[in-house]
Amino acid sequence: MSNEKKPLANEEETAADIEETPTGKQSDENAEKTTVSLKEESEGAENSQEDEINEEGKDEVSMLKDELEAEQNKYLRLLADYDNFKRRTQKDREISAKFRSQSLLTDLLPVLDNFERALAVEAKSEDAVSIMKGVEMVQKSLLEAVKREGLEEIKAVGEPFDPNFHQAVMQEKDEDAEPGTVLQELQKGYTLKGRVLRPAMVKVNE
Repeated sequence: MSNEKKPLANEEETAADIEETPTGKQSDENAEKTTVSLKEESEGAENSQEDEINEEGKDEVSMLKDELEAEQNKYLRLLADYDNFKRRTQKDREISAKFRSQSLLTDLLPVLDNFERALAVEAKSEDAVSIMKGVEMVQKSLLEAVKREGLEEIKAVGEPFDPNFHQAVMQEKDEDAEPGTVLQELQKGYTLKGRVLRPAMVKVNE
């Protein structure tokens, strides 16, 4: 007689099936795949974020370069304007120094005319002759002073008429002179270092 229980065939098969079922392996594989996928997604997100940061950095650098170039151009324009201003100022100072006495000499021209008229009067007495000599000495001193400042008489009689230096107020026909030649000086003209202060008033041959 035997009372021992024998395991059922289906129970043994079930146990064997459980042992051989790859459920545990599949779970591990799925977990590993999920981890890899999450890691790849994380790396992709990081790379995307880095790309965005790099693009933003490039845009910012480009913008700063443009601003720097604009500021440099502005500086160069200001520097050029300043150089031009210095040159103009220097030139104005030189001109002012060169013609510093122009206003005074212009005011003295009528005085020189009066000396010319005074000396043109004929002295008939000894006293008048003495006075004329004194006037002539004063005129000579004055002419020397104004010449040192650069005042010069404009040549007129016998010269070809030049509208830059002569003012024609009369015309006359003279067969002995060339047409357009100055025949007579009615009022002296003067220049200051090449600049005309007053043109000579003249009579011109037709």
